[in-house]
Amino acid sequence: MKKIGIFYGPLGGNTEHVAKVLQSIIGEDKADIVPIRDKKASDIDAYEHIIFGMPTIGKDTWDAQKPDNGWDNFRPELEKIDYSNKTFALFGLGDSISYPYHFVDAIGNVGKKMMKFGAKIVGYVPVDEYEFKESNALSEDEKFFIGLPVDEDFEQDKTEDRLKKWYNQLQKEFK
Repeated sequence: MKKIGIFYGPLGGNTEHVAKVLQSIIGEDKADIVPIRDKKASDIDAYEHIIFGMPTIGKDTWDAQKPDNGWDNFRPELEKIDYSNKTFALFGLGDSISYPYHFVDAIGNVGKKMMKFGAKIVGYVPVDEYEFKESNALSEDEKFFIGLPVDEDFEQDKTEDRLKKWYNQLQKEFK
């Protein structure tokens, strides 16, 4: 398998931490971690298999006059990506206690926009492993998240095992 590109934002914080843990699970020789800030659609072209990591959408984001988590600037680039011959997976940080009605919404906001442009997204995760009220990240049948939810606020002890299990799944689905 060719090198995987793990694009994440913002710099620092939980999303970057999870991207680094995921890279260590995959192997530094098999995955690059790339901050999404200031990237263009053409930066995706170097990879066949791409993982996007995004932060919680919560009060800090909603209250900010101009949020800057890197994804805000990259979002218009989603429609410029050449999705042919590429496979994508998504992980998103979420807070199931403070934001149970918006749990990992960023996965859905980004992933569903990508799907409109023909993106092949893999790495769906069953919802029954999580407690939440609502999420934009659900599959049409609402049995799966269209990516991996990671709750570093209240389920940090589960993160590494979830990432390992998810990567085992991705190895099969990236083929």
